[in-house]
Amino acid sequence: MGWLDFFRSDSPRALKKHTERVANRRAQNPDRWESIQALAKVPSAETSAALMQRFGFRVDPSIVDQEEKELVVQTLAQVGDIAIEPVRAYLNQCESIGWPIKVLSQLVDEVEVHAAVLSLLDAMDTEYERDPQKKIQVIAYFEEHRATGVLESVTPFLNDMNETVRFHAVGALLAQGADAAPALLARVPKEDSVRVQTRILDAAAENQWPLAPDLRDHIKQGPLNDRYSLTKNSSLAKK
Repeated sequence: MGWLDFFRSDSPRALKKHTERVANRRAQNPDRWESIQALAKVPSAETSAALMQRFGFRVDPSIVDQEEKELVVQTLAQVGDIAIEPVRAYLNQCESIGWPIKVLSQLVDEVEVHAAVLSLLDAMDTEYERDPQKKIQVIAYFEEHRATGVLESVTPFLNDMNETVRFHAVGALLAQGADAAPALLARVPKEDSVRVQTRILDAAAENQWPLAPDLRDHIKQGPLNDRYSLTKNSSLAKK
């Protein structure tokens, strides 16, 4: 490396400086902004991965935080196909999926985005974990999206140790349509959360799902008996 290389914005030394600054929440906002723009001028898998580190923290004021992250999204969208694999890799390691999914949605079609989010569930299970926030985010994503494979991938999480995970699993399955009804109704007698039971039974009443005799008996004898009544066609109605 010649001595003039130290002054080039795309020299290894300069790129290292900008990479570290983008990932540093304590850096000055204008300096971090400058580094995002500098990395944008050198599109590659490495700079794409470096830019995504900005999604891993928040800064004050919140408007600056939003603007910096939006700039990263725009930059990576312009990078194009080069950024796809770094985004996928970051999804596997990040704690919050919102921003990387926003990037991926700019790079691939909806089917590929859904598949990428579903693949995150492959590394997750229903056992207790101290912080299940990423699992909750992944499952909650499908409360707003209907996709092939959700029914099979999300149904096991109706048995998750965490009540909030189960609540969002119900929502994700409801978003997939009537095919989810058998799994949801089968969960009701085993569920100890009134909130989760109510979410399922409200949907059953709204959609007039027929109930098996054992579930009808469970509702009659349970604490939700005063909320629902059974109809002549063996479905449920809200009182």
